[in-house]
Amino acid sequence: MKKHLLAVAVTALAAGSAFAQATDTLAKIKASGSVTLGVRESSGLSYTLGNGKFVGFHTEMGEIVLADIQKQLGLPKLDVKYQPVTSQNRIPLVTNGTVDLECGSTTNNAARQKDVAFAVTTYVEEVRTVVKANSGITSIKDLNGKTIATTTGTTSVQTLRKHERAGGIDFKEVFGKDHADSFLMLETGRADAFVMDGSILAANISKSKNPADYKIVGEVLSVEPIACMLRKDDPAFKKAVDDSIKRQIADGSLAKLYDKWFMQPVPPTNTKIGLPMSDATKAAWASPNDKPMEDYAKK
Repeated sequence: MKKHLLAVAVTALAAGSAFAQATDTLAKIKASGSVTLGVRESSGLSYTLGNGKFVGFHTEMGEIVLADIQKQLGLPKLDVKYQPVTSQNRIPLVTNGTVDLECGSTTNNAARQKDVAFAVTTYVEEVRTVVKANSGITSIKDLNGKTIATTTGTTSVQTLRKHERAGGIDFKEVFGKDHADSFLMLETGRADAFVMDGSILAANISKSKNPADYKIVGEVLSVEPIACMLRKDDPAFKKAVDDSIKRQIADGSLAKLYDKWFMQPVPPTNTKIGLPMSDATKAAWASPNDKPMEDYAKK
């Protein structure tokens, strides 16, 4: 009986230790000497160059966060593994322990905060509209009777319809299979406007044959705080991540990183996206916080 009780106690202790490490990412990293960074393959903030090479504003920022954590833990070496994630699997891969820190292009909202935690906001996305520069379209009201392109599986047109200034506006929707296809509809005259995240619009304009032929116009349709994602109930790891980001903001290195990825030529085509930092992103950096999108909507 005593042996049985001892076995039960040992099993319980082992299970408890495993659970503790699952919710103590710093301990997990220190014990293994490795960490897994969640990245995207085709986002404006995180993308791949192929052959397992991932780059972008959020990717590089995440690498710096992990380098700071390596110093904090006193590790002589830290093996950073890269795990591509999608819109569908990014939250499960964080919650099940596959990914330790996801720095892709994830919006911090109240629904997601039930399952995961977010670091302080590092990029604020604005949903906007791109048109041909000579179209005469300058605001939402000018879209009445027009054809608007958006990408299948996104919520941009629904966001437009819900906007208070879209009342009484009637337009036709066409859907591209991906962002490049949606932009092509505008380029070829099959659509009068393309509604999407500002960073995606700017990236497509920069890659077009004649960037000067297009302009981003009109009201901001939605403001979405983008942040790195991590497991819930792990305050020590969240503090380490937040402290690194706040340090990068304070010493100006994050601003230099923004300039590198949005205002200078970037690989693989050495094209400049040309997207100046928005006032909303500047405000998020001035007062670092992990508020969800719903709090931004109240402003």
